[in-house]
Amino acid sequence: MNTTRRRARLGACVAAGLALALQMMPLYAYVLPAAEEFAPAPLRVLGEGEMRWLGFKLYDVRLLVAAGASAPEADPHALAIRYARDIDGRRLVDTSIDEMRRLGERDEATLQRWRDELARALPSVRAGDTLVGLHQPGEGARFWHEGRLTAEIDDPELARAFFAIWLDARTREPELRARLLGLDGRAQ
Repeated sequence: MNTTRRRARLGACVAAGLALALQMMPLYAYVLPAAEEFAPAPLRVLGEGEMRWLGFKLYDVRLLVAAGASAPEADPHALAIRYARDIDGRRLVDTSIDEMRRLGERDEATLQRWRDELARALPSVRAGDTLVGLHQPGEGARFWHEGRLTAEIDDPELARAFFAIWLDARTREPELRARLLGLDGRAQ
């Protein structure tokens, strides 16, 4: 085989490898902004997965916990969500409130107050954007969009209810929850 053909094949192999790496990148390209600054210990990935609706990919998500923690219930933890589609902030907030209601919150005055808080925390996103939420149990939560702080919420119940959307045993997506918790697909 002549040198030109070898270079062409090598170039094709490198291009194919790069294309594969770029396809895998969304799960590995999260940038944790100052979330780590607020965590008591460095954060590590506990689990990750993707959310689909009617076959369409909505986002990739990672659950990060403090080093040494095996479950997020009592320790600070973060969800990093990298969106695959453009989604209006009002829709993110409405969906979050609907899920909190489904999980048991019935007080409409509380839900309205939470809606107002989440409207500050959850802006409209474009495909490729990342939202990070850091839950500090007993204190509240902080949210970042593309590395910029969007909200600090000093309401422990709102923070608990928001993160329960993904982590509560009654979640709408038990297989995603199991992957986030590192349970190898066994919903708990």
